[in-house]
Amino acid sequence: MIRELHQKLIDRSISDVDLVNGYFKTIEEKDPVINAFLSLNKEEALIQAKKVDEKIKEGKEIHLLEGIPFAVKDNMLAKDLKATAGSKILENYIATYDAFVIKKLKKENAILIGKTNLDEFAMGSSTENSAFFPTKNPCDTERVPGGSSGGSAAAVASKMVSFALGSDTGGSIRQPASFCGVVGFKPTYGAVSRSGLIAMASSLDVIGPITQSVEDAIVVFKAIAGQDKMDSTSFDLSASKDKKWKFNEVKIGVPEEYFAEGVDSEVKQAIQTTLQKLKKEGAQLQKIQITHDSYALPCYYIIMPAEVSTNLARYDGIRYARPAASEKIKNLQELYFQTRGLGFGTEVKRRLILGTYVLSKGYYDAYYKKAQKVRALICQEWEQAFQKVDFVITPTTPTVAFKLNEKTQNPLSMYLSDILTVGANISGIPGINLKNSETKSGLPVGLQILGSRFSDYSLLNFAKEVEELIHEG
Repeated sequence: MIRELHQKLIDRSISDVDLVNGYFKTIEEKDPVINAFLSLNKEEALIQAKKVDEKIKEGKEIHLLEGIPFAVKDNMLAKDLKATAGSKILENYIATYDAFVIKKLKKENAILIGKTNLDEFAMGSSTENSAFFPTKNPCDTERVPGGSSGGSAAAVASKMVSFALGSDTGGSIRQPASFCGVVGFKPTYGAVSRSGLIAMASSLDVIGPITQSVEDAIVVFKAIAGQDKMDSTSFDLSASKDKKWKFNEVKIGVPEEYFAEGVDSEVKQAIQTTLQKLKKEGAQLQKIQITHDSYALPCYYIIMPAEVSTNLARYDGIRYARPAASEKIKNLQELYFQTRGLGFGTEVKRRLILGTYVLSKGYYDAYYKKAQKVRALICQEWEQAFQKVDFVITPTTPTVAFKLNEKTQNPLSMYLSDILTVGANISGIPGINLKNSETKSGLPVGLQILGSRFSDYSLLNFAKEVEELIHEG
């Protein structure tokens, strides 16, 4: 889609102003039902579009992403625009600088048209935890779009934007991409700077693209990747191996744990069908075991809340937010209690309490330290697996998109939505969701491809081949 739009702009078969206005018209028509956007950037977007049109008219060369409209999950900072993180505590916060990824896209002259909805502070798997409103799945508006990047996935799936950025802490790009039937790519941890991303769990958070195709994901990833002095965990991936794949050269790992009880039979069958297609094309399928991966989810729900507890301590009523009834506050403790009590939602409070508990004296060694040891074992097992195989293929989610309000009263059931995605975050490896097929009821089934650390470009190239094979079928 991005290359097609780029070509249309160059050929002048469409003006950039018309392109941007077209997306805003689609948003106007569809978003009152889907609720993907929290805010729009219409005035600035049209000013930028006019500049692109003038440049083309003058015969100047434009970048591949120049003039292409995109959206950003509202936990990334864009200067002079609201950055709410889906929370009442940041409802009126205006960003004072651009996130690294926004700077990179602005350098390409891509056009930011709006900020998308999310679970509050990216804590959730359905975008029902947003403090403002739930987002609906464009494939079936009675169902959730997934989360926490549900707004971005829904916006791309409903063609209200050409591409969007999301963040992935335990599956928050890949899971909503699976539910909405689009491509969602989680890079290797550190391949994209987290500078300007409102922190949730700093050792797990990753920014990545949600797109219509793998080719678009490659274009966007190349634009946003890179080392950043403001993020010491970031690195330059440009010199990494960018291998093109033929199916008869590929060894694919199939972990038995990812096809076990709890995975819907229709989802399981759909992925197995694609695996057999790959085998027919010459790919070698190899059963593998990641024995400690069954501990990834409980490990995640110790490490993540601990980091949440630390990161969200900054929201104290003095910075970023103003308490609702300041004249009644008598001391600093009351200020904290009132600000955080009114500003944070139920799921955020749950994770703050859990995280503070596992970090407290007497429990740190029993929980947090032990979880970090388990994490090291999981990382080690994934490294060993990728010595035997090139990629691993699994379902992205155990089920298709569930109905709105179906799991809101059962947090543990909601957490299990990420059981097949969270291992990649714990180990820092890249992963991508592709639309594999649809169920009999017409809901998308997602296929997940995982690669070794730093294999991002090779993984994307292979995913492109798999996507073409799926579409041929």
